[in-house]
Amino acid sequence: MLNKPVLVESLIVFIIVLFVHAAVWDRYSWCAVALAVQAFYVQFKWDRLLQLGGAVFQFRAAANSGLLPASMVIPLLGIAMKERCKSAGIVYFERFGIVVASTGMLVALFLSVIAVGITKPVPTNTCILTGVAGSIIIYTMKHSLTVSEVIEVLEVLLIFVYLSMILLYLLPRCFTPGEALLVLGGISFVLNQLIKRSLNVIEGRGDPIDFFLLVAVVGVVLLGLFFTVLFIFMDSGTWISSLFFHMMTAVLGLGVIMPWLYRLIQRNPLFWLLQFLFQTQTRVYLLVYWTFLAASACGVVFYQNAKRSSESKKHQASTITRKYFHFIVVATYVPGLIYDRQLLYVAAVLCLAVFIFLEYIRYFRIKPFGQTLRHLLSLFLDERDSGPLILTHIYLLLGMSLPVWLFPRSCAPKGTLSGAGALVPYAGVLAVGVGDTIASVFGSTMGEIKWPGTKKTVEGTMTAIFAQIIAVALILIFDSSVNLNSSYAWILASVSLVSLLEAYTTQIDNLLLPLYLQIMFMA
Repeated sequence: MLNKPVLVESLIVFIIVLFVHAAVWDRYSWCAVALAVQAFYVQFKWDRLLQLGGAVFQFRAAANSGLLPASMVIPLLGIAMKERCKSAGIVYFERFGIVVASTGMLVALFLSVIAVGITKPVPTNTCILTGVAGSIIIYTMKHSLTVSEVIEVLEVLLIFVYLSMILLYLLPRCFTPGEALLVLGGISFVLNQLIKRSLNVIEGRGDPIDFFLLVAVVGVVLLGLFFTVLFIFMDSGTWISSLFFHMMTAVLGLGVIMPWLYRLIQRNPLFWLLQFLFQTQTRVYLLVYWTFLAASACGVVFYQNAKRSSESKKHQASTITRKYFHFIVVATYVPGLIYDRQLLYVAAVLCLAVFIFLEYIRYFRIKPFGQTLRHLLSLFLDERDSGPLILTHIYLLLGMSLPVWLFPRSCAPKGTLSGAGALVPYAGVLAVGVGDTIASVFGSTMGEIKWPGTKKTVEGTMTAIFAQIIAVALILIFDSSVNLNSSYAWILASVSLVSLLEAYTTQIDNLLLPLYLQIMFMA
């Protein structure tokens, strides 16, 4: 049986799905409802497999499968994007939203079929329910997608299958099934988009910063796969291996990634990047300010490690200490969102590439900094870092950046969406930077009444909702481009639902909460 926190988490997700369904009310939203119903029942099977150790791969312990909340993210994002672009009359991105929604549904169905297939005895009722939901979704896809769009969806599914088999084997206990669906599904979609755009390059078409994101994500993933396979056959901790790592990184970067990016943007990537970063005086000021904040974050890490060495080797950073980084990230993103979102977009991509590259150095123990990074970052580990990789700081960056990256700029001619959609780029700041941070700080220091079945407190959740409403008011004051058009009730409902989801979910909240808040704002 599912425990009560999982039931409440599922109820919150169902409410969000129904909200989106009521706002859209078309065949795609009906498919989302069918997917949510079957995912809820299949979640029983995944949780049972995890408890009995019957899953094919090793997943993160101390968390449920998270299949329902993860299954709905990509389809709901696609549906919300489709509606916004339909309203703006942008047919290309309306079709793109349909492809995103169809891809998310098909990948989620695949994961459901896997769970049902390896459950013994075969769950007849769940099989029937999955079959009915799958039939509804496939029938809708048949009458909605063109042949080329169907091929694109199947390509993403094929990439997801192979990528899952490789990464879940190489990285045990790093993900729950739901987190694997979100992360690997997203990477699969990005890889397919990059291949598609590389084969159909049209000069002058496409924004260089979009290509920059695609190439950076695929580049660092392929780099990690290459070295993971390589270091199976050799010791990564020696100086020779470390020298080879740095040399091959330079070769792959300059010999593969840079030419690939050059083909897409039709200009020298390094010259374009330098020109972009220093194009205006505002950008120079922002870069100096962000450099200062990065130095401050490093100072916190060194100070806490010095404190650990002077007190005890078993000393671990407290929740409040870890939330320092949330405050620093909020201070980083808010000026970028107000003054120059394109610069923030590119800076976040660069930061993601650096974070992942540093994690490779730590994981492979690459000299001269690998062992030092292991020592410094071990202080900030929590129960979610149970696998060989430390991903919480990367998830924090993704949670803040995804609403900026996924904002449908082409469907917002004036640079912003109408109503609550104007807050879409701020979804990460509100959900993670403000809501999650305030909930943790106030909940751990002053909270007494706990939500049933969880460690989270009612006081923390209520304070988080209140803090996010204040943050929205401040955004209205300082960002003149935001015009909510009396969507205050919808914003309050969105913030409240996502804050309740934070209290009950066992998934990576830094990744899940901003996406659900973005979905609600776009619906």
